[in-house]
Amino acid sequence: METRFTTVSSKGQIVIPAELRAQLGINPGTRIAIQKQDKHLILQPITEQFIDSLMGCCKGAGLVETREREHQDDE
Repeated sequence: METRFTTVSSKGQIVIPAELRAQLGINPGTRIAIQKQDKHLILQPITEQFIDSLMGCCKGAGLVETREREHQDDE
């Protein structure tokens, strides 16, 4: 994994390098989920491919119950 660096602006914004945006299908307006894991931030672009990958992952459980279970797992 190649490490890239960017700087946080005074507004808390960062720039994702163009090459990574292209590889991940991040276009203007793409929503990004941000998770904190220990001392790391994980950015997940919410693309159609990501949404398609979720099909069936919550089978048998409602969205609210699934989110509550994930929240408890994080604690």
